[in-house]
Amino acid sequence: MQEVIEEYKFEAHRWLARGKEDNELVVELVPAGRPGPEANTYEVQVITGNVPKAGTDANVYLTIYGEEYGDTGERPLKKSDKSNKFEQGQTDTFTIYAIDLGALTKIRIRHDNSGNRPGWFLDRIDITDMNNEITYYFPCQRWLAVEEDDGQLSRELLPVDESYVLPSEDEEGGGGGDNNPLDNLALEQKDKSTTFSVTVKTGDKKNAGTDANVFITLFGTQDNTGKAPGWFVDWVEVDAPSLGKCMTFPCGRWLAKNEDDGAIVRDLFHAELQTRLYTPFVPYEIILYTSDVFAAGTDANIFIVIYGCDAVCTQQKYLCTNKREQKLFFERKSASRFIMELEDVGEIIEKIRIGHDNTGINPGWHCSHVDIRRLLPDKDGTETLTFPCDRWLAKSEDDKKTIRELVPYDIFTEKYMRDGSLRQVYKEVEEPLDIVLYSVQIFTGNVPGAGTDAKVYITIYGDLGDTGERYLGKSENRTNKFEKGTADTFIIEAADLGVIYKIKLRHDNTKWCADWYVEKVEIWNDTNEDEFLFLCGRWLSLKKEDGRLERLFYEKEYTGDRSSNCSSPADFWEIALSSKMADVDVATVTGPMAAYVQEGPVIPYYVSVTTGKHKDAATDSRAFILLIGEDDERSNRIWLDFPRGKKGFDCGSVEEFYVAGLDVGIIKKIELGHDGASPESCWLVEELCLAVPTQGTKYTLRCNCWLAKDRGDGVTSRVFDLLDAMVVNIGVKVLYEMTVWTGDVVGGGTDSNIFMTLYGINGSTEEVQLDKKKARFEREQNDTFIMEILDIAPFTKMRIRIDGLGSRPEWFLERILLKNMNTGDLTMFYYGDWLSQRKGKKTLVCEMCAVIDGEEMMEWTSYTVSVKTSDILGAGTDANVFIIIFGENGDSGTLALKQSANWNKFERNNTDTFNFPDMLSLGHLCKLRVWHDNKGIFPGWHLSYIDVKDNSRDETFRFQCDCWLSRSEGDRQTLRDLACANNEIRDELEETTYEIVIETGNGGETRENVWLILEGRKNRSKEFLVENSSRQRAFRKGTTDTFEFDSVFLGDIASLCVGHLAREDRFIPKRELVWHVKTITITELEYGNVYFFNCDCLIPLKRKRKYFKVFEVTKTTESFASKVQSLVPVKYEVIVTTGYEPGAGTDANVFVTIFGANGDTGKRELKQKMRNLFERGSTDRFFLETLELGELRKVRVEHDSSGYYSGWLVDKVEVTNTSTGVATIFNCGRWLDKKRGDGLTWRDLFPSV
Repeated sequence: MQEVIEEYKFEAHRWLARGKEDNELVVELVPAGRPGPEANTYEVQVITGNVPKAGTDANVYLTIYGEEYGDTGERPLKKSDKSNKFEQGQTDTFTIYAIDLGALTKIRIRHDNSGNRPGWFLDRIDITDMNNEITYYFPCQRWLAVEEDDGQLSRELLPVDESYVLPSEDEEGGGGGDNNPLDNLALEQKDKSTTFSVTVKTGDKKNAGTDANVFITLFGTQDNTGKAPGWFVDWVEVDAPSLGKCMTFPCGRWLAKNEDDGAIVRDLFHAELQTRLYTPFVPYEIILYTSDVFAAGTDANIFIVIYGCDAVCTQQKYLCTNKREQKLFFERKSASRFIMELEDVGEIIEKIRIGHDNTGINPGWHCSHVDIRRLLPDKDGTETLTFPCDRWLAKSEDDKKTIRELVPYDIFTEKYMRDGSLRQVYKEVEEPLDIVLYSVQIFTGNVPGAGTDAKVYITIYGDLGDTGERYLGKSENRTNKFEKGTADTFIIEAADLGVIYKIKLRHDNTKWCADWYVEKVEIWNDTNEDEFLFLCGRWLSLKKEDGRLERLFYEKEYTGDRSSNCSSPADFWEIALSSKMADVDVATVTGPMAAYVQEGPVIPYYVSVTTGKHKDAATDSRAFILLIGEDDERSNRIWLDFPRGKKGFDCGSVEEFYVAGLDVGIIKKIELGHDGASPESCWLVEELCLAVPTQGTKYTLRCNCWLAKDRGDGVTSRVFDLLDAMVVNIGVKVLYEMTVWTGDVVGGGTDSNIFMTLYGINGSTEEVQLDKKKARFEREQNDTFIMEILDIAPFTKMRIRIDGLGSRPEWFLERILLKNMNTGDLTMFYYGDWLSQRKGKKTLVCEMCAVIDGEEMMEWTSYTVSVKTSDILGAGTDANVFIIIFGENGDSGTLALKQSANWNKFERNNTDTFNFPDMLSLGHLCKLRVWHDNKGIFPGWHLSYIDVKDNSRDETFRFQCDCWLSRSEGDRQTLRDLACANNEIRDELEETTYEIVIETGNGGETRENVWLILEGRKNRSKEFLVENSSRQRAFRKGTTDTFEFDSVFLGDIASLCVGHLAREDRFIPKRELVWHVKTITITELEYGNVYFFNCDCLIPLKRKRKYFKVFEVTKTTESFASKVQSLVPVKYEVIVTTGYEPGAGTDANVFVTIFGANGDTGKRELKQKMRNLFERGSTDRFFLETLELGELRKVRVEHDSSGYYSGWLVDKVEVTNTSTGVATIFNCGRWLDKKRGDGLTWRDLFPSV
């Protein structure tokens, strides 16, 4: 294959010099002897405007662009036909020699801002193509000046038809006058051009700023002049509203001859991950007419908001960009025209809001009317809407308001038809919104200090729009506004809002008494007499409640969406998980929620990222994760966004995020990265944790790697294989939607912390706190949120507790609804009373029976507790005593033993009796926990026994103790778990019977014999063989088959093997035969324990036995009889290892709680006499006596932050059952310190899988 070389020859044969030929220094050449573009001559006429000081002394440069052959390059306009160029009202002619560019598309004109008078007002430029004898007209009519207009020295101009710039035959004065065609051209030109807003971030380094002149053409250059020309550029942001795109160009380098590589020019490329997309803006031409009345003009800054249908609106936009424009515009009997790029509000404009900031010497303004012109949707014409006003916007005139809402009166449409003719249509607006007077009555509460002297503002929201923020200046009925126990009425004029559903109240916290307590707000529509009530009952104060000066309140009867309360990414993720998003088309979601939704099933994830301690480890970049599951199924990029006001990962920090993403099944890999692209955005990741509550799994990866362009291997994202992760089982959670109703009573809302414990047939949850999120649990409000709950359904009861703290320590709870997000099952809990120490039942704790399909799941009873103190010296106690009773239906919660028949409780050899009426029945009792708070002069206590009588069943349960609860006697424990002496403890089973239920799916059946082997904690079963004969067929599609087998007792079943084997005489076809095993359920018949296996797997039919499947148990239901058998006293050895880092030891008091299959130990203090515990690198050993916990699932270790050195680095905790010798290790390697990592002083530790 022969290489072909083409040669091009460009002949010049001319001078490039100032004193030779045509004085040109630039020449364009075409290849000789080849077909191509011809040379051309362009005659350029530059017309300087006829306004004061329009001329310029600066050097002017022009670039011409064409359709076919690019551009001319930048040419200086030096040789004019006039001796003094670019003077006011003058036309200068220049000649440019270049290659024929074809049809001209645009020009760029600029000057270098040199000379005594550099500012220049350019009227237009006419360019004649001398070859084709075509003239192009480029109107400008703007300043190119630093001190005028927008301060730009460069403009790009587009060609227009000659009819816009040349006078028609019946006109004498040309294109000026009242009907200047160019006045109607700006909107079309704005639509064809793109406005870029450029933000340059100078780095935070010493001498990073510059005095040099800076230029940009999408990459930065400078001229290296000034006293300190060196410049450190962090990044450049280019925002193009008409494109709906905001791009960031990272730099992170010096532009300086004495820094870095000495370059003063950098090419920057936009970071794709930092690009922000939004709905493109559209141009509006806004003309405001000032009236011809005395002092009608204003020096204030005017703003506008445009509203479309369904309350869609633009942002509030000020029309003037500087003080000079404020003085030039809005004069008496004038029209002020602006071209603005704003949000697209749709096809119909319902209303506009205009107002001003009341600044300047003469701020009052009398507006005649407002015209808004915009392009039609297909851009073949325009429509102009007229909004009459004829009112003052002034503090001293009319109604003293500076804001008006206007509705359109008529529409003037101009549209070009297919034949080229212009069709003009004038019509009145049909059924415009009414201008309505709203009476707003605000009730200040009758509590001490409720009144305020601050300035108060209100925004009213309806389904047709909002009022914007209005200052509540003049009360209609009172001189001194917002006083304690008073009601103030205000009149607000606005376009009809429709159904009002929300208000926003705030004050500016000025004056001496700024705190304000709002009781309620009533709003009347004076036109149709609609009334809207807003129950508030909240403080707007920096000192009270949650310290907020601004609050949203919803109308009393409103039941719609309240997502506007969302203020953090976690709030939006919760909405993405909610049931109301289930039927929503993801493509139709707009606004902030668009970044949080995606197609497919979505589940929550908890992400924790630890940043290294290297001095450059921190980053301000935005981080993300991407999950990869089986079959390479991938989630969307999930951004790890911080709540508002926080940004970046600090050195040594531990940041935690609640996010949601696609359920990819078993996660195989995870990608972690960030959007930083500059050298300054390096990030050292030490550890990454991912918890998947719906799978009950937590992955921990020790990363220790850089994500940076200039560190490590230069990548800003990395994929981690979870085979390298440490995996722990955190318990499978089910997603529930929880709805809480607060009652409609005065003061029904609360600021207290609310805690919930849930009980079900299959166990109970820990006590969890319900997040208030600023606006939940308010009077007559129903709040819906997502809860992750252990799979313990069906539920039996719920316990709700408040801590009685905060400025509103009481709460009126109406009812609670739980909805299973997977199955849709509903469980209701009714209460309808106060949780208060002063009202109702005078309790902060309540228990509610679960109601499923109208049936209560538990019965009510009362308990009588008899406590016998031993007859030994010093047996009595002065401490406060508490108990928790455990039964087959859960536990009683903490019961304080306060009111006894004896005046002096718990004295030696005395029996004290306590009654607890109206309690949910616990069924058969199995365990009792008793402890005291070690207070009083003689806190030590020797307890003999406790009897608990269930009065409805007339049955008494005894809990024998016969030991000390004392810090100075016995084993120095003040907490005891006691087993019920009534329950018979059987000898351990040797043999038992197992019932096996196998469900075959629709994916395939088998005619062969099936075999199973069960793997238990204590033994492995023999092979169970199920014969499948033609007479008694089993394992058909969609059927369930039940079998029983005798076996040795296996203990808790952990897994099983299952397979089917072809008989020797059976013919196996080439196509694969499979058996679809859907579920297997195994019941141990002696105790009644049930083990569930969700298989959903196809098992192939083969002649060899090695083709089988192994399944791990999915869910276990332990019977009460089985639990009773395990409740025997056991000693656990707890070994705590403290880390080796400097300052790892702690002086604080340390506590531990051990959780197992049979319950927990309760919170136990780890203490030894005369020993300095938990020192750096030390190992401390403790013994805790409790009832058998079964398989250990979790350890919670915590401290109280007391002592001089309270921070503590825990390496690991090892717990050994001394009766069986089984040791379980719980690794930690994290700080428990308010000042380090994530700031927590407690950790939940799980055994490694």
